[in-house]
Amino acid sequence: MKQQWYRWDGEDLILSIKTQPKSGKDQICEVQEGHLKIKITAPPIDGKANAHLIKFLAKSFGVIKSGVELERGDCSRLKRIRIIAPKKIPEELKKGLACKTI
Repeated sequence: MKQQWYRWDGEDLILSIKTQPKSGKDQICEVQEGHLKIKITAPPIDGKANAHLIKFLAKSFGVIKSGVELERGDCSRLKRIRIIAPKKIPEELKKGLACKTI
């Protein structure tokens, strides 16, 4: 059974992601092995990558930074992220995400 990289929990969106820090640009990429790949420019040092990831996702989904919660994977490239009541869905995800009307 193929692992699902997202699910809705009420109004919240839960994402399974794989991060690639120290990339050339911030970017939402393809789904790989059941995880949404996200490239970020920040290095994985002293929590900088996690902070940058949260800021990037908040902007991408139209929420404030506190609307993005790192539920699992603080020290790992594999993470589970909760987007609290996203206001928009990034263009890169609209086709692959069975999204609610936002």
